[in-house]
Amino acid sequence: MTKNSKLPILVIFTTVVLDSMGIGIIIPVMPALFADVTGTEKISEIAIWGGLLASTFALMQFIFGPILGALSDKYGRKPILLLALFVMAAYYLVMGFAQTLWLLFVGRLIGGITAATHSTANAYMADISLPEEKAARFGMLGAGFGLGFVLGPLIGGLLGEWGPRTPFFVAAILASANGVLCFFVLKESLNKKNRREFMWYRANPIGAILDLRKFEGIYPLLLVFLLFSIGTSIYPAIWPFFTVERFEWSPSMIGISLTIYGICFAIVQGVLVRPAIKIWGEKKTIIIGFCFELSAMVTFAFLTNGKILVILIPLASLGVLAQPAIQAILSKSVGDDRQGAIQGVASSLNAISMVIAPLTMTWVLAVFSDKTAKYYFPGMPFLLSALMVLLCLFIISKRKQVIIP
Repeated sequence: MTKNSKLPILVIFTTVVLDSMGIGIIIPVMPALFADVTGTEKISEIAIWGGLLASTFALMQFIFGPILGALSDKYGRKPILLLALFVMAAYYLVMGFAQTLWLLFVGRLIGGITAATHSTANAYMADISLPEEKAARFGMLGAGFGLGFVLGPLIGGLLGEWGPRTPFFVAAILASANGVLCFFVLKESLNKKNRREFMWYRANPIGAILDLRKFEGIYPLLLVFLLFSIGTSIYPAIWPFFTVERFEWSPSMIGISLTIYGICFAIVQGVLVRPAIKIWGEKKTIIIGFCFELSAMVTFAFLTNGKILVILIPLASLGVLAQPAIQAILSKSVGDDRQGAIQGVASSLNAISMVIAPLTMTWVLAVFSDKTAKYYFPGMPFLLSALMVLLCLFIISKRKQVIIP
């Protein structure tokens, strides 16, 4: 298989689309699901449970991300991808049938352990791409993720009208279909000569990060990746709860808003990333993306009109210009035998953000959305996220060189 083979690119793109559909399809019904399981409709309480559940999922990703990345460097991308997809289907079924909080947590534990689809897909794409192609192809995967979010939340919002559990069963079908597609069509991308032995000391999150220390300049980039992930994790962490509290949106309206974001997300990453990097280079593209994200978060914090929020969603989507540029730099900063490792580390850092953001942001939302609170301001989590992005902007702007030779 050559670096420019088109079929693997198409299959991986389809994998990301279907996977993000499975994720996005359940977001609009999360408030209703927790209300059904916990017996309360109070957003300040439901948001906290939602944050704990999301953090449980992310904690498992943090622990197992480097393990799966290291295993993919040893045994190849395809086996790990298939394992993740089929167990993910089982996880959705558990979530769909769960009648208690503890069973929801068991489901999220299982799902978090095998949620390696995106990191493995990124490693696969890195394997089959030339260095100068990586940013654009990571942008293509980002566009696939956005396209899935166009369909996922829209379908989830519509199916949510039939009950909060229906989307989980559809997501299970999608994950299973995705696994079957990859089994029959996808070829292994990692050559045997580029495989390396699996070692536990570098398969744990800390060991995997320390194993990258010989690559000069990579730690500041990982810090930026972490801070940006924490900041932008506010959207999956509080969007359904925030929009219900601030604008009293229904599941279908939540789905529509996420569909609009998904369309814009896909356009930005699929169409704008390549020319942006060609014109400005990776560092300026990252800075521009950060500025758009910062502006959107500050604006969203103070909005009280849901229609204006929908109109401004494209502004927020422009912030994702930074994501593929950061991923490309990280990928180019290590050798071919460590693509799984660097994607595993990135997965762990993203997981850390998904542990921190749901716990902190849903708690902040609960405090500032309680009608008895001294200061009622549901937009406070967006201001805290804006601070994270501002720190990223400061670090990147101070670096003399972002691209690592």
